[in-house]
Amino acid sequence: MARKATLIGASGLIGRTLLDLLLNDGYFEEVHIMVRKTCLLKHPKLTEHIIGDFSDPAAYDTPISGAETVFSTIGTTMKNVKGDLDAYRKVDYDIPVNAAKTAAKFGVFSFVFVSSIGANAADNNNFYLKLKGIVEETISKEIIPQVIIFRPSLLLGHRQEKRFGERIAQVMAPLFSTLLFGKWRAYKPIPSAQVAAAMLTAAKAQKKGIFIYTYDDIKKLAPAST
Repeated sequence: MARKATLIGASGLIGRTLLDLLLNDGYFEEVHIMVRKTCLLKHPKLTEHIIGDFSDPAAYDTPISGAETVFSTIGTTMKNVKGDLDAYRKVDYDIPVNAAKTAAKFGVFSFVFVSSIGANAADNNNFYLKLKGIVEETISKEIIPQVIIFRPSLLLGHRQEKRFGERIAQVMAPLFSTLLFGKWRAYKPIPSAQVAAAMLTAAKAQKKGIFIYTYDDIKKLAPAST
């Protein structure tokens, strides 16, 4: 049976790079992506699944069934959902959690997903970090042999969508990054390409358990060329 990977979030900053890596790396022979609309990409390893309703758990069955690894890089912004917290949860919580539940149902070995530095389910002062923490806790309870959580800080890279505040932060990143050391190193900005490369490396390690990777871990996992 061909080794299969399923990716959710292929159009995002990390997801676009990860998709390219998956298609050009020999480890996975099949790459399936779950998208709302076609990415217009043709590749012999690629199968595209257009999902009309991500809230339907059954929509995850075909893309995930038979996969060795499921990667989730899905995420939205308050701007995209116009400040609607319920709409935000439907993307940042419902989609990765539905994917993880489906992965467990079909015996997927590895679930690799992007969270955030500072994620904490007990944080009642920050909606974003609390939700990320709840997602981590929920997915970690599923019966999946390998769960890998990536907690990057500010991502460096070119987004297709414009995020003015984030762009300003990226410009300032080299200035304040040098001030982050000790326990604050985990908050250093990091190129999205390095996160994507580290995700692939970690998944290929085939180690059982729950793993959480932050800045220094990601740097070690990512190839020097990224």
